[in-house]
Amino acid sequence: YIDNLKRRKQFRVFSSLLQMAIDIVPPKRRRLTDESEFDVITGEDDEQLQILLCSEELTPAYDYMDEDIKPIQTFISEEVDSRDVGVTGMTIMVAGSSYIPKLNAEKPLGEDASFICLNKQVIGVADGVGGWAKKGIDSGVYSRELMKNAELAIQKQSSITTIDLMKVLNEAFSNTKAKGSSTACILSLSDDTLHAVNVGDSGFVVIREGIIVYKSKVQQSRFNCPFQLGNGSTSDDPSVAEKISVPVIAGDVIVLGTDGLFDNVHDFELEAIVNSGVESWESDVPETLAWRIAQYALDNAKNTEVYTPFTRECFKDGVVRNGGKYDDITVIVANIWPL
Repeated sequence: YIDNLKRRKQFRVFSSLLQMAIDIVPPKRRRLTDESEFDVITGEDDEQLQILLCSEELTPAYDYMDEDIKPIQTFISEEVDSRDVGVTGMTIMVAGSSYIPKLNAEKPLGEDASFICLNKQVIGVADGVGGWAKKGIDSGVYSRELMKNAELAIQKQSSITTIDLMKVLNEAFSNTKAKGSSTACILSLSDDTLHAVNVGDSGFVVIREGIIVYKSKVQQSRFNCPFQLGNGSTSDDPSVAEKISVPVIAGDVIVLGTDGLFDNVHDFELEAIVNSGVESWESDVPETLAWRIAQYALDNAKNTEVYTPFTRECFKDGVVRNGGKYDDITVIVANIWPL
């Protein structure tokens, strides 16, 4: 176990140096403080360095007894039955999640929220914007209400084959009255196509045969300020949402998450973790793979030396800041299975 941890640390240092050599760091710099109001965005990853990875080195250093990990998991396998789900294509989605909120006695539930609605083949995540804390507002209340209203809107739709995600997002937004703001990303599967609406810097990837074949783009108005739904005068509404459609096939793995994941895990790292899970029994238990990914993201988030996507985006804007970004981490893994 100790040898694995040592090799893993060596890999992180080496891969960080390689990533820094690849990236272009602008000469203009400013220092990032803990007073930043909004979440930092992520960008597209650079080179894929899978040849450097092996599954042993990617085993998370944390275990279930770690005091910094208080996961919340969701998986209801019995709901995934083609007799109970409206299916028009040749595939079905089965999903599980893992959520690690930041340790905060005042916000034990964190600021992320998510749902899995397998009878309608829909999953979603939201990330309450932390800047509201300066005004004494817990934006986690907003994100949780938004996701609850999204679930209600989904169940109200009469169609058993196709969910109108923009209608869901509009209805959830209109019915959410809590103060605060949040990003949102909602996905559905129908006719062997993954449909999505996305606002802000939560997002998803589609992994096929070990390679990311699609990654959603980050929406931001400026550095450190993602698009966000909310009731405030400066918040956005669902009209800014990007509508996405991606064909999928049996065997694809979907990873949906908040920026706590994508700020701390490079694309090539995510590919390696998923590949390791697919090659083991974890491929049939999506919440276990989600748990491994969340642990890995937390490990990087707490590392003050590793070169993360968060580090890269700061450097691009001239910000001096090393290490990961400690944040709430939500991961939903959805496997695309054949009927």
